[in-house]
Amino acid sequence: MKAVIQRVSKSKVDINGKTVGEVGKGFMILLGVVEGDTKEDADKLLKKVPFLRIFEDENEKMNLSCLDVDGEMLVISQFTLAADCSHGRRPSFIGAAAPSEAIPLYEYFIQGLRDAGIKKVATGEFGADMKVSLINDGPVTIILDSKEL
Repeated sequence: MKAVIQRVSKSKVDINGKTVGEVGKGFMILLGVVEGDTKEDADKLLKKVPFLRIFEDENEKMNLSCLDVDGEMLVISQFTLAADCSHGRRPSFIGAAAPSEAIPLYEYFIQGLRDAGIKKVATGEFGADMKVSLINDGPVTIILDSKEL
């Protein structure tokens, strides 16, 4: 399971011109489920994501987590994180989990963020054509792969 985490001052996702998810200060997370991922992969990410200390404290040092700053999270499903670009110029997405495997893990991850204490967790719509906008704060972008944790 892969996650691209961006610290944002605000972020939103629109589908067909309508905003379906919106957050203020916090994280915008692109979440990719790879074939063979399990709840254990999601749990590895859940042990890190809410607790990543990438918000500045009073000394301007990245020392506070999203929980510490009452941050919000927008989670967007992103099968393209499973892209294999090792051959040719067109990425292959064969490594992405099928929706029947990916959707339950995506939903499990979202619930895990709520269970960890994130008060607002917004989402897009799995498989939809989404338009995501954000104001990246910093910019700060962290990439996590459950296979490397």
